[in-house]
Amino acid sequence: MGLQVPAINDKDSAGSVDVADAVFGISFNETLVHQLVTSFLAGARSGTKGQKNRASVRGGGIKPWRQKGTGRARSGTSRSPIWRTGGVTFAASTRNYEQKLNKKMYRAGIRSIFSELLRQDRLAVSNDIYPDSPKTKELASKLKSLESSRILIIADKIDQNLELASRNIPNVEVTTAGALSPVSLVSADKVIATEKGLKQIEERLS
Repeated sequence: MGLQVPAINDKDSAGSVDVADAVFGISFNETLVHQLVTSFLAGARSGTKGQKNRASVRGGGIKPWRQKGTGRARSGTSRSPIWRTGGVTFAASTRNYEQKLNKKMYRAGIRSIFSELLRQDRLAVSNDIYPDSPKTKELASKLKSLESSRILIIADKIDQNLELASRNIPNVEVTTAGALSPVSLVSADKVIATEKGLKQIEERLS
């Protein structure tokens, strides 16, 4: 326990929380973090667009007219792409955009992000982040002193007051230690975690 995360508290601004060097004190691996973020964004793509080619369009089993003698161009099916009721020439098909990233690489990437956040003084801990009421004004006053454009709150649990109070504040996101997004971590100017949430992160990444 050689590292400390500064504590932010309305009642007592002094203090810090000890964290493990193996989780919050490693070097920043830009290549791995880039791969982690790219994999996360790729997995979020739906890839559900789809069109029918000539084999997928129903019907067209019978030859529209005989091969010769009609004066028209020969045709073997009414589902050809050149027909109005036919299939699409280069039909788009459903696609899975997921990129493989094993658990060891994922944890190493998240550890690298948290270590860099701590080095850049973008990570803090607060046990007073939970508002007493679901009013936006109360939570906004707690976050006003941070003077950050994008804030990520990592709670050990999300209660109704925190969820309702945060949803009307622009560029403020609330999540739990078990649902961390590397994109949210990288893009946040300030990451505020509860002490229990920080310990949960440490246990998951150890």
